[in-house]
Amino acid sequence: MKRGLEALLLLFALLPMAVSAAGGARAWLDRDSMQLGETVTLNVEVEDGMAGEPDFSALLDKFTSLGTQSSRQISMVNGSTSAKTLWAIGLEPKQAGAITIPAFTFGSASTEPLTLTVLPGAAGGTAAPGDNVFVEVAADPLSPYVQQQVRYTVKLYFAVNLSEGTLDEPAASGAVVQKLGRDKQYVATLGERRYQVLERNYAVTPEQSGSLNLPMLRFRGNAVDNSDPTGFFRRGRTVNASSKSIDLNVRPKPASWGSAPWIPAASLSISDETELPDEVKVGDPLTRTIKLRAQGLGFEQLPELELKAPPGAEIYPDKPDTRTRDDGTWLYGERTRKFAIVPTRPGKLILPEVEIQWWNTALDKLEKSVLPAREINVVAGSATGILPSAPSVSTEDGADVKRGTDAPIIYPSANGGPDVRFWRILALVLGAFWLITLAMWWRARQPRAGGMVKSPAAASAPGRSAFLRASAMGDLVGAERALVSWARTERAAVRNIGELKASLDDDCQSTVLEELQRARYAGAATDGLSTRLVTAFRGGFSWKGNTAASEETAALPPLYPD
Repeated sequence: MKRGLEALLLLFALLPMAVSAAGGARAWLDRDSMQLGETVTLNVEVEDGMAGEPDFSALLDKFTSLGTQSSRQISMVNGSTSAKTLWAIGLEPKQAGAITIPAFTFGSASTEPLTLTVLPGAAGGTAAPGDNVFVEVAADPLSPYVQQQVRYTVKLYFAVNLSEGTLDEPAASGAVVQKLGRDKQYVATLGERRYQVLERNYAVTPEQSGSLNLPMLRFRGNAVDNSDPTGFFRRGRTVNASSKSIDLNVRPKPASWGSAPWIPAASLSISDETELPDEVKVGDPLTRTIKLRAQGLGFEQLPELELKAPPGAEIYPDKPDTRTRDDGTWLYGERTRKFAIVPTRPGKLILPEVEIQWWNTALDKLEKSVLPAREINVVAGSATGILPSAPSVSTEDGADVKRGTDAPIIYPSANGGPDVRFWRILALVLGAFWLITLAMWWRARQPRAGGMVKSPAAASAPGRSAFLRASAMGDLVGAERALVSWARTERAAVRNIGELKASLDDDCQSTVLEELQRARYAGAATDGLSTRLVTAFRGGFSWKGNTAASEETAALPPLYPD
């Protein structure tokens, strides 16, 4: 009996050694069954003294590796020290079915083969309220017009802790998709579950009429279980969810629209951005800034702003300023353009109205937005170059006769008797004197040798428009460059403002160029300088005359030398 008890105690003493020898290497899965699309963790543990890290490349034929982590554990029992190393590798099966994980060999020890059962995933991966994760989408309107903005909203609901995840971006053939604003995050309660919500908004613009499909969106992420004791591998389990797809019926523009550019907008406005004066002087430039703004369209879909030149004024349009912004729900396209207006004669200046035809998608009807016409009183300036009308004088009999008008020539009737020939001769003589007077007047107006010479065809000079536009806009730098460029078309030797000033024979033009130089390079005041530039050079340059002929004459020897 005593010997039997000793043998039994010896057996129990040797049993841990046998288990330890048999368990020198082992492998296990955190679960034996899963769905396709989820992840599983393979754990491999070996004792110290064996081979190094196992080769997991044999798993890559049937799995996608998500990364490997390792840990080392040291223990002391009755003065004996032992150490173990644990590897954890995240795996995602590539196909459904029963998958065998091969054995791993470490010296004389090896692990046992494992079998993992992978079930097919849910059809489409769809989810609904009550699930851990689901996706909702909505589109408004479902029957838009072509080129009309469709508001597309995507909401991701999740009631688990996500370590990471990706949500598809919407895309559709035959439509332009643009993300609006930033992501919104908030909390919502559905039924008895509390969800975190991630919301995104998009603008979908159909480019052609007909049926348009917005495909379903898929979310794929990893959920972390904080109660997992082996949580050093923190990727967690994969979670999937998909939204429904949406079909849109895109309508063409109405047949009654006509040939105007198609503008489907939720709202549209056109406005004056500058305060126009009630009265200006001839030659004084004024600026009209017009802004066009539409809700539900990008600026590319808006027409170019144009302003027709009214009688009695010249208009110089600036480059348009365009942009598209959004408030997280709607697109807002904007076009802004400045027009420099230079009155050319006194009287009433009427700036024409600007009309934009558009389709109100909120009310589903044709509308027109109108910028009203403006009336401005233009008065003669001090140096406008406008000739005043000739004053009239009264004759003794009270009839008004304008000064400078020709005396009427009276031709007597053919039945006037023998004096008819006398009156005809007298009329011819008076006519001859009138022609001589006209010729002398014309000659008196011609410049003398050595006097100033007006530039020819100043009104059609190529640089004149650029100069007037820059001056009207208050752009002194551009006005200086355009003025020199204009001058070079008539005097190639002119290279800068200084040389231009030296070539002019008009005190007004020289003075305003001095002001321009002081303003540009000495920081002098610029009040009214643009207007004075336009007034001085509107009619062209007053060049100094060519005195070469007189110098050549003076160079001849005297007829009677001393």
